[in-house]
Amino acid sequence: MDAIAPKIEPENDRETLANSKAAERPSREEAEAAVHTLLRWIGDDPSREGLLDTPARVVKAYEELFSGYTKSAAEMLGRTFDEVAGYDDIVLVKSIPFHTHCEHHMVPVVGKAHVAYLPNGSVLGLSKIARVVDLFARRLQTQESLTAQIAASIQDSLDPKGVAVMIEAEHMCMSMRGIEKQGSTTLTTTFTGAFKNDPDEQVRFMTMLRMSD
Repeated sequence: MDAIAPKIEPENDRETLANSKAAERPSREEAEAAVHTLLRWIGDDPSREGLLDTPARVVKAYEELFSGYTKSAAEMLGRTFDEVAGYDDIVLVKSIPFHTHCEHHMVPVVGKAHVAYLPNGSVLGLSKIARVVDLFARRLQTQESLTAQIAASIQDSLDPKGVAVMIEAEHMCMSMRGIEKQGSTTLTTTFTGAFKNDPDEQVRFMTMLRMSD
């Protein structure tokens, strides 16, 4: 599935939105009370020994699992390297493991991302590609949106000749509930620039993915 890479909103708009949302956020105590209510709703007893600290633990875990809301992709990708000794071919980081949460059911999605770009005079530190995957993964997501956001952020920050992103993942909302089909995976792709406009570049990307499998 070829997701559409949207334009990432300007950082000042993002900061304004983040600040307004932060002002509306419930307190930690309110969040823990919500978990307490859910424990009662599923039929368990929040006062039993094993669950006494669960609301606090869940809220602390959510701070880590959804920390992507407090970070900026533009800032993370801000520093580039111009001394590339004339290199202008594909840079590919493959099999980046990630976990995110489905925005429909808030259950895990586990997979790996393959990210490539064609430099246009500058390159990124390789770890930053993995970090931007992790940043967007630590938000409630659909796989299509995650794929598009990764591609758009690299395209906007680096201005390369093109970006290619493929994600393959297993959705626990299909494996653990509903149809309960364990092991099924979903593939999504986004292409920008040369990868979108030149089928040969797409073929090269796909070939490189298969080379060491």
